[in-house]
Amino acid sequence: MIDQKTKATWLYHLQDEIDAAYLYRTLATLEANEKRRNIYLSLADVEDRHVKAWNDLISKHDIETRNHVPSVRARLIAWLSKKFGPGLLRQILLREESNEVKSYLGLYRSSSMESTKKIAIKLARDSAEHAGKLMDSLGIVGEPWHSTESGGLLRNLVYGFNDGLTANFGLIAGVIGAKASPEIILISGIAGMIADALSMASSGYLAAVSEQEVYQHERNMEAEEIRLMPELETEELALSYESRGMNREEAEKLAVEVMKNPEQALEQKVQEELGIFERQLSPLKEAWVTGAATAIGALIPIFPFFFLEGLEAILASFIISMLAHFGVGAARSVFTGRGLFRSGFDMFIVGMGVAVIAYFIGELVLKIL
Repeated sequence: MIDQKTKATWLYHLQDEIDAAYLYRTLATLEANEKRRNIYLSLADVEDRHVKAWNDLISKHDIETRNHVPSVRARLIAWLSKKFGPGLLRQILLREESNEVKSYLGLYRSSSMESTKKIAIKLARDSAEHAGKLMDSLGIVGEPWHSTESGGLLRNLVYGFNDGLTANFGLIAGVIGAKASPEIILISGIAGMIADALSMASSGYLAAVSEQEVYQHERNMEAEEIRLMPELETEELALSYESRGMNREEAEKLAVEVMKNPEQALEQKVQEELGIFERQLSPLKEAWVTGAATAIGALIPIFPFFFLEGLEAILASFIISMLAHFGVGAARSVFTGRGLFRSGFDMFIVGMGVAVIAYFIGELVLKIL
């Protein structure tokens, strides 16, 4: 008899593979490069085999399954990718494959059932291979399941919006708790929106500048090493190629050829050895994107106070702010990998908690004063 935890684990992985096949086919439709497109279609076919493997195991134990359709989260990711381009979906799938490697290895170690262990280790290897192919298409090296990096334009939009919404919602709730007049509530909200947007914009700018400085520093150090120790750097580059599957002779030959061009050698060394890449967003664009997203999020709680007064304005602010919290939580699931509803509900609870605490603090301050 299969216990509920095992059943839930199997069904989770089945849905995960269904989503992966769907997203790879979506990526193939967005990819202009024919070679990459064929790779993504072949990866989708492999995911279909993973679906069949889980289906066979589940059917063998008479477990009922739902229709094999992509989840709401997968459909949301596909829609966003059509808006923002295939680069976003490649990054998301790389992270998903990386998470699957860790998840399947964990399942292999923890499961006492031989049938589960057999599937888990096979799928862990396949996921690692898929991650490698995605990394090649992105120009990335290493083992991404050991990395926690994620970012980009869409992430900045979502997290900036989230910060502005939550911070200003709490501010408005606190001012309401202090029994402030509608004018004071509106002025406080506008001031909070401006301050939070400027703060987030400056933080985004400084973070981007710091990252660029680190990148340039490491690049300069590597360039100096190539100039002063070319023989050692050639050997290191050959070892890097060899570790990726080339035989020793071919790796040495390619390394010597690459080192003839110092600029090409520098690019190869920075990526192969250091695993770092130049940031695509400029500091100013980073500041504008983050600041604008924060301002838009912060505007939501105060928007009703431009048109309404009293209890009507407070209720309208609460309702649209809570709905926005759920929406931004659902959007965050694209990056966190959690379920869309669960992520949205968690953010809803966070927003509710911030409002309640801020309200009572405002009320307490009023009593003290």
